Amino acid sequence: MHMADALLSPAVGITMWGVAAGAVAYSSMKLKQESDDRKAPLMGVLGAFVFAAQMINFTIPATGSSGHLGGGLLLAILLGPHAAFLTIASILTVQSLFFADGGILALGCNIFNLGFFPAFVAYPFIFRKIVNSQPSRLRLTTGAVIAAVVGLQMGAFSVVLETVASGISSLPFSTFVTLMQPIHLAIGIVEGLVTAAVVSFVSVARPEMIRLREGAVSPHAIIPLRSMFLSFLGAALLTGGIVSWFASEKPDGLEWAIAGVTGSEEVPSREDRVHYTLADLQEKIAILPDYAFKTDAGQERSTTTGRLGTSVSGGIGALICLALAFCLGFILRKRAHTA
Repeated sequence: MHMADALLSPAVGITMWGVAAGAVAYSSMKLKQESDDRKAPLMGVLGAFVFAAQMINFTIPATGSSGHLGGGLLLAILLGPHAAFLTIASILTVQSLFFADGGILALGCNIFNLGFFPAFVAYPFIFRKIVNSQPSRLRLTTGAVIAAVVGLQMGAFSVVLETVASGISSLPFSTFVTLMQPIHLAIGIVEGLVTAAVVSFVSVARPEMIRLREGAVSPHAIIPLRSMFLSFLGAALLTGGIVSWFASEKPDGLEWAIAGVTGSEEVPSREDRVHYTLADLQEKIAILPDYAFKTDAGQERSTTTGRLGTSVSGGIGALICLALAFCLGFILRKRAHTA
């Protein structure tokens, strides 16, 4: 559901940059007020894991479409909403700048759509209400599926509103929303099940990470935090480096919906100065565009080269996300201690 710049007008894109920046500032302030020193390393390793997981597109049967884990709800459950929002913002920034996945103008929209709704709506008002103080497997699964579906439905609808408000593409509201909502319902169910599986594992291995009530942290742990850190880091590198080879090549939900309206998975690039400048900037910054090695125009990649590029992208991206989210959490905690 990563939006491209071609869907947005500069006015909408810049406005959503402001909205996202405000949410980042608010989350940073709230995180500084927390007293959990373990957040920084967890933000880093979970950011790496979600980055790698987002590289795995799964096929939605009978649709010709695919989807991938958003990760916002999973991060909110394990980190709390404020750290989760900052972590997903870090992931999306890395994807946009270094891998050309999502436009630079659209970065504010993508942070809001994929971060705000799971962290500040689906998690506190749905997941926590369903699970309450009794994290049974049934409650965790039910809460995760419903919260994931609602969060993704709200994000998909927001994409439609932002696109239509921009008024620069031939995507009529009624047709676009009719395609976007059902396909993201299916994707949301899969995300909910995956989230529930990961959370169920963590609830047994490290129960205090399941933040059912603010400040309710169990003093007991079955395995050390270091083991949990290494487990997620290993999963991130394995997923991004190898499992990503087998990701579905079918268009994701947004591309599929656009194709259903226009007949093409991509909206033609804008020729105005803002879009041209940002596209040129992204081309220069991206080290592995589309998670692959750069090639000359018209040159085809071999299967081996493609897989190697995917593996390198998965490893490098996971490590960059780990470093960025870890540093962000560490800086905020250091400032909080200083204050």
